[in-house]
Amino acid sequence: MRKSTRTMLAAALVLGVAAGPAIVPATAATPPTATATATATAALPAPLPSLETTMPGAIAGLPRADATAALVRVGGTEGSWQGSSGVHDLESGSPADPAARFRAGSVTKVFTAATVLQLAAEGRIDLDRTARSYLPELIPGRYARVTVRQLLNHTHGIPAPDFPGSTVEEWYEDRFRIHSPEEMVRSATAKPREFRPGEKQHYLNIGYTIAGLLVERVTGDTYERQVERRILRPLRLRDTYSPGTAPGIAGPHNHGYQTMRLDDGSTGLRDVSVWGTTDGWAAGDLVSTTADLERFTRALFAGRVVRGPLLEEMFTLPKVPDVKSGDPAAYSAGLSMKKLGGREVWGKTGGRWGYNTAIASTRNGERTLVYSVNSTDAKGQDMNRTAMKVMVATYGLPG
Repeated sequence: MRKSTRTMLAAALVLGVAAGPAIVPATAATPPTATATATATAALPAPLPSLETTMPGAIAGLPRADATAALVRVGGTEGSWQGSSGVHDLESGSPADPAARFRAGSVTKVFTAATVLQLAAEGRIDLDRTARSYLPELIPGRYARVTVRQLLNHTHGIPAPDFPGSTVEEWYEDRFRIHSPEEMVRSATAKPREFRPGEKQHYLNIGYTIAGLLVERVTGDTYERQVERRILRPLRLRDTYSPGTAPGIAGPHNHGYQTMRLDDGSTGLRDVSVWGTTDGWAAGDLVSTTADLERFTRALFAGRVVRGPLLEEMFTLPKVPDVKSGDPAAYSAGLSMKKLGGREVWGKTGGRWGYNTAIASTRNGERTLVYSVNSTDAKGQDMNRTAMKVMVATYGLPG
């Protein structure tokens, strides 16, 4: 969900996506002054875009350079829309399967955060207790003050682990390597901390890798079985699963492609549908469908996954700056927040090679969004163009 408002707005304007009127008429009984009108309209969100008007154009024309397919589901009290575009694979050119499974990437973090918060509600995890007190053999003394809450909201100060390679081509050659969570934690915690815990925010996977190990420690069970027992099975998310060490996607799926240097030295698209995700694990390995993620999003925002006061952890941003930009923190426990169309939209994006995914909703559930875009630039610095168009078509322009 997080990109700078300036960057997102510029992209939206270039793309020319309609976002509805920017001014809401005042409702005062007597004619308001110009100042009063400006104040009132600035405080109110714009009407939600008309999905029938905005969404078909947002995913039209696939495949193209930035994406080969897109699957979209919009729901909530303000209407619904479902659609797909693009191809199942470039070789056959057959239409994209709207019920296909895909890699959800960092949307996995929402499931992990929800599992930890459920355990906190049961008194088995204390969010203010240190991670080292649960995993003393794994977390060294330099990180002794990092709390469980800081793992979830990315204010822990632990750097990323080292991975072999520095280019997409090198990572592709290494795509079947098996990474253990303990190995990744040891690599990360062997380094000096980036900042004192609780003072800044840096979005990284490592906090959720540790959170997954913490779930295993306090339950005596695997992380995967805990997510299945607590979330997948109760919500009947039958097409969502953790792939473990299997590099392929089980069941029907649209192929993912990545722009990279090919064997003949040219630059083009390579099929990257088969690629191991053990480097992501509790931070980014889930496979799912738009239908399953829509059901999960509705249940989460309705308080049926995390119940009571602990749900507020997912809608509370730490009051610290981002370590890179200096902007206010945009990530909570599991989710992130962006202003779109003048309203707060909460959710999470995810990216694996060949796949971009997002779940999102207004806090009151008036509009939910789930998309999977088979992007050719899934790990790019900027938000994928098709994904950006879908987001703006659903909620309006940033700000």
